[in-house]
Amino acid sequence: MLSTVIDLLAKGSNFERLIYGLWITIKLSLISAGLSMLFGIVVGMIMTIKNPFVKFFTQLYLQTIRIMPPLVLLFLAYFGLARIFNLHISAEASAIMVFTIWGTAEMGDLVRGAIISIPKIQIESGLALALSKFQIYLYIIIPQTVRRLIPLTMNLITRMIKTTSLVVLIGIVEVLKVGQQIIDANRFDYPSGALWIYGVIFILCFFSCWPLSMLAKYLEKKWA
Repeated sequence: MLSTVIDLLAKGSNFERLIYGLWITIKLSLISAGLSMLFGIVVGMIMTIKNPFVKFFTQLYLQTIRIMPPLVLLFLAYFGLARIFNLHISAEASAIMVFTIWGTAEMGDLVRGAIISIPKIQIESGLALALSKFQIYLYIIIPQTVRRLIPLTMNLITRMIKTTSLVVLIGIVEVLKVGQQIIDANRFDYPSGALWIYGVIFILCFFSCWPLSMLAKYLEKKWA
């Protein structure tokens, strides 16, 4: 059993190809997650504004993204925009754009929830000390918001890593696509190869996400 896995991974450059496919997955996820956190903080702060028009449009954006499957968004970005506006958008750029839009909506709602969870008395105390709104955000709201967001943000990043498997449907050769290619090329020599290749992919994805969970737990304990 173990020898079968080793032989299959050692054949040609199968293992190196899987690692490269995993790198593509992680790269797309980290770029999208970084942009999502940056834009999500801004969107989350906008969501706390008590204005009916702002609230309507931010909720429309949030609910639309939550209702629309990410796969549909990928197809719209990669196939729809290219045809409607006669644009050439690469598959990777389309994926990053879609996952950033999706992640920004999710991150914005997390930021909104973290901000409104801060007791109002702390903000009132800051005003009583003659702090400006900028200083209140800088010294009171943002530090506490970051602490509340750490575990939720790590969860969002791991979800994004898992969801990026959909990019195979728009032609991006990531870890799952590489796995399928290896299985198809060795179906006769290794009839049960699919089980072992997908098992290896599972292990690779697990060890890609597990450190993030451990980091979140460490930061939670450190900042408790």
